Amino acid sequence: VFFEPKTLYRAAVEEVPVADYKLPLSKAEVVKSGDNVTIVAWGTQLHVCRDAIKVAEEKFDITCELIDLRTILPWDFETVCESVCRTGRLVIAHEAPFTMGFGAEIAATVQEECFLNLEAPIQRVTGLDTPFPLIFEPFYMPDKLRCLEAIRKVTEF
Repeated sequence: VFFEPKTLYRAAVEEVPVADYKLPLSKAEVVKSGDNVTIVAWGTQLHVCRDAIKVAEEKFDITCELIDLRTILPWDFETVCESVCRTGRLVIAHEAPFTMGFGAEIAATVQEECFLNLEAPIQRVTGLDTPFPLIFEPFYMPDKLRCLEAIRKVTEF
């Protein structure tokens, strides 16, 4: 099953190859390299995190590694764990609720595989644990400020 958020149709402007191409479904993409914090996101949260990273790097004098997970089953835990072992910090951003969202699976795996490398508690920036509020969607969805706060927490721990 593939999901395409409609908000990305006109929001994302990226280079697209002219010829046919394939993307590996189980391989994450390191969108931006960094040394201090690993940020994992997918879908629309990737663009939200990109904006938060710009502010965080200026404000906190750090560099953030942004990973586009691309798929959540299977998910590329090797790329994520390799990055977390190097940075020592992890922020996970997704639109699902905090409770039972896929970020919990990522956090559990990273905690098991990278525990001795973690410098701060893993932060999850998620939707709220409420029914989806339709007209109040902007208040429900994780935004740049919530992502920025999570980055601040892991860097100042």
